[in-house]
Amino acid sequence: MKLIIINGPNLNLLGTREPDTYGDQSFEDYFSKLQFQFRDAELSHFQSNIEGELIDELQKADKEFDGIILNAAAYTHTSIGIGDAVKAIATPVVEVHISNTYSREKFRHKSFISPNAKGVILGFGLQSYDLAIASFIKQ
Repeated sequence: MKLIIINGPNLNLLGTREPDTYGDQSFEDYFSKLQFQFRDAELSHFQSNIEGELIDELQKADKEFDGIILNAAAYTHTSIGIGDAVKAIATPVVEVHISNTYSREKFRHKSFISPNAKGVILGFGLQSYDLAIASFIKQ
């Protein structure tokens, strides 16, 4: 099983950004734990603060991976382009959020990704990624 995690804007700041909401661990440190925990899967990750780069990576991943775990961050609520990219590709996408977006500002309650995602996992902190990976492995 070959999976990629695609992270959007400001997720490169995990560990220092709003630790009450996002925790105090960097994504790189957590990713190492994921690779150890899911040794039978080939895991990759990509992060960008740029919407077009996320779309390019989704399109590229469609040909290279069995599944995509997407945390588009704030673009979830604003990017019709990312939503359209998820709809256009054949590879299943699980939408992930570290925080419970429904317990936050009202504008975070709308997702342009969810209608075309295999599933949505939110509010479990970084463990949301574990759950998304498990959803592909335990099919």
